[in-house]
Amino acid sequence: MRVFITGAAGFIGSNYLRHLLATSDHTAVAFDSLTYAGNLDSIKDLLGDRVAFVHGDITDRAAVGSAMEGCERVVHFAAESHVDRSITGPDAFVHTNCFGTNVLCDVARQIGVERFVHVSTDEVYGSVEQGSSSETDAVAPRSPYSASKAASDLIALSYYSTHDLPVIVTRASNNYGPYQFPEKVIPLFATNLIDGARVPLYGDGLNVRDWLHVADHCTAIDTLSSRGVSGEIYNIGAGNEITNRDLTDRLIELCGRDESAINYVPDRPGHDRRYSLDCSKLRSLGWAPAQDFSVGLSKTVKWYTTNRRWWEPLKNRPGLRA
Repeated sequence: MRVFITGAAGFIGSNYLRHLLATSDHTAVAFDSLTYAGNLDSIKDLLGDRVAFVHGDITDRAAVGSAMEGCERVVHFAAESHVDRSITGPDAFVHTNCFGTNVLCDVARQIGVERFVHVSTDEVYGSVEQGSSSETDAVAPRSPYSASKAASDLIALSYYSTHDLPVIVTRASNNYGPYQFPEKVIPLFATNLIDGARVPLYGDGLNVRDWLHVADHCTAIDTLSSRGVSGEIYNIGAGNEITNRDLTDRLIELCGRDESAINYVPDRPGHDRRYSLDCSKLRSLGWAPAQDFSVGLSKTVKWYTTNRRWWEPLKNRPGLRA
């Protein structure tokens, strides 16, 4: 099988490409526009007979059509994804996440792919004060980023209803692991702490997130690619709900620092207090996360400690958002 992977040089996309090559005999087209969060160094060692890299934008219909030809499966990771950036520059989020998803779905419809996995986020449900979000809950996004992802979910699902495109929508909790762009909280905090710098903690630090190791996300996508039902939404979470302050304390301990490394900064506008997912629908298909959070976090910090050559140039780029 030939798999078309968008955002393949990004965090989750690059990890999925590695997973695909290690666990199957599939070939892949790695499609990425290499914006600030896309890094060819994350997949350069994978390029060859089984992986063709195409530098292209998902909003470019001609480029998508040419690159997707001959592919049986699409796994769509590509997205503008940083909430802070969406607050100050929302246009790129609507253009890429909504228009780009529409282009991909329409091209996939014309080619006749066998499976289209649209990768989304738990943030579309909005802040969840109590309980957990199920796939049948109404979306209630509270940032331009999450609103653009909620809209892209509906665009993808409309192609199932209208054209029978075999779409599955996944909504995952916060991911962590290697090759994550260092403006996201875990790699940002870890690399700051490694360098002896302080970490910017929003508000009171009591916002709650569920942390999913990227390797577990990859196995969930495999499960859904083969056993998921077209036209359905599936939540993907690990049940590791902790506050941002607790996460910060764990990173501080792993990096051998102390509480003085915390710099409390003003909260961002519309900061969701808590996300929580009911993942029973996915678990009924036989999937379960394999990575213990404490072990996974320790391995992740160790990866950033030993891979400075990967992240240091990224942190030195102008305009990095901390």
